[in-house]
Amino acid sequence: MKRYLLLFIFFLTVLQAKDLTSIYTLKADGDIIDMMISSGKIYVTTDSSSVDIFDIKTKKLVKNLKFKKLKDFLGDISDIRIYSVDKIANKLLFATQGEEGYSRIYIYENGKNKLLFDKKEKLPILKAEFISQNRIIFATLSSEVILYSLKNRKIIYKKQVSGSKFSDFVLNKAKTKMVLVDESGNAKLINTKNGKIIRIFKGQNLDNVYQVDYKNHIIATAGKDRRCVVYKDNSSYAYYKISNFLIYSVGLSPSGKLCGYSSDEKNNITVFNTQTQENLYKLTGNKSPISNIIFVNENSLFTSNKNKIKFWRLK
Repeated sequence: MKRYLLLFIFFLTVLQAKDLTSIYTLKADGDIIDMMISSGKIYVTTDSSSVDIFDIKTKKLVKNLKFKKLKDFLGDISDIRIYSVDKIANKLLFATQGEEGYSRIYIYENGKNKLLFDKKEKLPILKAEFISQNRIIFATLSSEVILYSLKNRKIIYKKQVSGSKFSDFVLNKAKTKMVLVDESGNAKLINTKNGKIIRIFKGQNLDNVYQVDYKNHIIATAGKDRRCVVYKDNSSYAYYKISNFLIYSVGLSPSGKLCGYSSDEKNNITVFNTQTQENLYKLTGNKSPISNIIFVNENSLFTSNKNKIKFWRLK
């Protein structure tokens, strides 16, 4: 009897989560695609040919970067999507929509945007990140991983790591490994030095994985199958949290002990303990699907939906 009572108390605790509302909201120039935090600033890419940079301390927009728009076959000018942003030292890296289905890659430094790739390279790159000051890693629509040398201006390797359409990748803190997810539902752990697959995590997500995060050996996914899966990169440990709606976004705290995921049709975000699986907080009041969840530390995070960036403090 005592055993069943303890189990009941445990499951009751798991199901309960403290409701929280956001502390403040910032507004971007367009609907937000990608977001990152570095040196006290938030870098936000949009679907309106622009990147907004906010100062976290002052809560003010400090810079708006505009990118070249597209002319379609009818001669009409339209906005482009800025797929991703990354930063190292004083350099920013952008992957954007380009002509004929291919991508443009820009490096922003010293107040100038320099075009690195365009349609001539015929690469449909959807995400780009720095490996070092002189090396960039790309992922294409077809899940091809490319390591590129800025110093030598040449490709070091190209690896086809999946036969499925690319969704997302994330690097570990040391930038020695990456986890790539795609429409297959599998998560692939890849050595960034040579592009070789170290391990494939499968059987938990049954459909397209929209987004992934990777912190301190913990991998978390956001799936079309309404599953937020948690893996450990150094063991067979795995489980999933279920939602009653598509899970578009997921984010881990720096330690990997906390995970947030879009958890229902009301666009609430559930934050849970990845070790105990206990639901801790529910972030409420979002009016549209969540596109990004980024922890600042173990006690606070930023999220985005449509053109809004919200700051939350966990209590």
